[in-house]
Amino acid sequence: MPRDFTPKVVTANALIEGDVVYLTADDQWTRHLSEAEVLTDEADADYRLLQAQARANEIVGAYLADMRPGPDGPEPTHFREDFRRTGPSNLFHGKQADGLNRA
Repeated sequence: MPRDFTPKVVTANALIEGDVVYLTADDQWTRHLSEAEVLTDEADADYRLLQAQARANEIVGAYLADMRPGPDGPEPTHFREDFRRTGPSNLFHGKQADGLNRA
């Protein structure tokens, strides 16, 4: 028996910087999961993924990631996506270093 479709977001890595990015409803790439478009229809999700994969001059490795609704937007359902969202844990890099510079 097929599983029910669960909400998803399109995610990838930025081609130049390598940062994790998410596709927004207005076809932009964002580094903030809270701004990602949540896809609740399987056909729409597949179509958005195909559109994203065609943008090989901007991103690499696009795929659909499972999410659940949260108070501040989508939240990962798997530890891999949570790790990708927060970045490496060994030193301050990328998003983590940016947070220090804002303080």
